[in-house]
Amino acid sequence: MDRVVIYIHGKGGSAGEAEHYKPIFKGCDVVGLDYTAQSPWEAKKEFPLLFDSACQGCKSVEVVANSIGAFFAMSALADRKLEKAYFISPVVDMEKLIADMMTWANVTEEELCRRKEIRTDFGEVLSWEYLCYVREHPLVWTVPTHILYGEKDSLISCETVSAFADRIHGTLTVMKNGEHWFHTEEQMRFLDHWMKQFV
Repeated sequence: MDRVVIYIHGKGGSAGEAEHYKPIFKGCDVVGLDYTAQSPWEAKKEFPLLFDSACQGCKSVEVVANSIGAFFAMSALADRKLEKAYFISPVVDMEKLIADMMTWANVTEEELCRRKEIRTDFGEVLSWEYLCYVREHPLVWTVPTHILYGEKDSLISCETVSAFADRIHGTLTVMKNGEHWFHTEEQMRFLDHWMKQFV
């Protein structure tokens, strides 16, 4: 196959979600990355192997990544030859997201440093190792990227994603009343229409 599209799911998602994108990328091999990584350092080990295996011998590779899948893609695949990326509700500033979650959980940096890991009431585990890693490994992303963002995203602010889009010279489309998780019929229709403009 000359052209391969790699789909990278978000937290709680699965490689099977790649099926949704097959009608959009007609004539392409659309492959869901079936990964187990839970951190950027794990993704850095796992993603290149999965990527190289899926893209062997193909001429053009594009990436569709959702939420933390986009963060993992940028952490692990920045040095791979990619034609284009489509990011849906991407986590583009993990340090800020961790800082926000610390605020929501009323946890100070000193406390996190002392305890190393803190489980929050909203189901996330705050990790000192994770915070230190993202500070020490800033993202460098030069792939032409199209970003879709939901106006009512409660995880990532519009300012954060907009600043990222400006920095990488990417396009940013905001869906009015859209959420972080694009899942309703209306949201998926909007997503499909957005993506087809750039395919």
